Amino acid sequence: MAIGRSPHRDLVKSAYIAWDREDWAEAGRLLEQAVRAAPDQRGSERLWFDAALAYKFLRDWPKAYELGREAAARSRRGAEDPAFWNLGIAATALRDWATARDCWAGYGLDLPPGTGEITADLGPTCVRIDTRDGQEVVWAVRLCPARARVISVPFDPGRRFGEIVLHDGAPNGERVAGGRTHPVFDELLLFESSPTATLAATVTARTGDDLRAAAEAFQLAGFGAEPLDSADVLCRCCSEGTREVADRFGAGEQQLLVAAPEERAVRLLDAWAAADPAARSWRDLHPAT
Repeated sequence: MAIGRSPHRDLVKSAYIAWDREDWAEAGRLLEQAVRAAPDQRGSERLWFDAALAYKFLRDWPKAYELGREAAARSRRGAEDPAFWNLGIAATALRDWATARDCWAGYGLDLPPGTGEITADLGPTCVRIDTRDGQEVVWAVRLCPARARVISVPFDPGRRFGEIVLHDGAPNGERVAGGRTHPVFDELLLFESSPTATLAATVTARTGDDLRAAAEAFQLAGFGAEPLDSADVLCRCCSEGTREVADRFGAGEQQLLVAAPEERAVRLLDAWAAADPAARSWRDLHPAT
């Protein structure tokens, strides 16, 4: 980070030493102290931005919002200035929809008009969510530039199909599916929980296409299903790189994770098995653990 001109140059220098060791609390405190002493001098917009960014890293949304407003006020609108994006994230975390909408416009995005919460369909993406044992990449649909709804079934039952997550603005990896490349965004927080718990059933499928039919039945009904065997365990380097992915549906007896109310799950599994009883069966539907 460049050190701007400041009457408290030592403060700024100490702030970026703390930054380099990822001591975000100390970096944010020192940057704010320095920039408030000379809020509008040349280069101050960088200090405001970095101070807000440090508090974003801390997930201190009120402070990131407060300092982010100062950074955005000193930034040019319509020029894809990241000050607007970071403030938009903080405003979204605080559910200040008017400020969030203004930030996306200030950045230069053209979103559907309206007021209040943004619930657009901005297409599929991937989100790296936090789990009990680490992290997991799931498929999602973007609702706004900073939020996405999970549309695959997480393998960790502590996370759920249908959750809405707040995610970062900079992609951290890519997934290639069907010839299309999708960014992977890191989760910042669970924005809205889902009532749909994950269930597990033992299914038997004669072919991979039979198992695919089960997953498609849940998807067509607005729910989710994932074969447990399709999980990929990746190192951090691979997860944050570019990776080709494809559906993996195998034959035989296996565990199928489903996201649907239990009664609906039973009906869907019964209908799937009844369509070809010689090739399909299921048993033992229970909460996933």
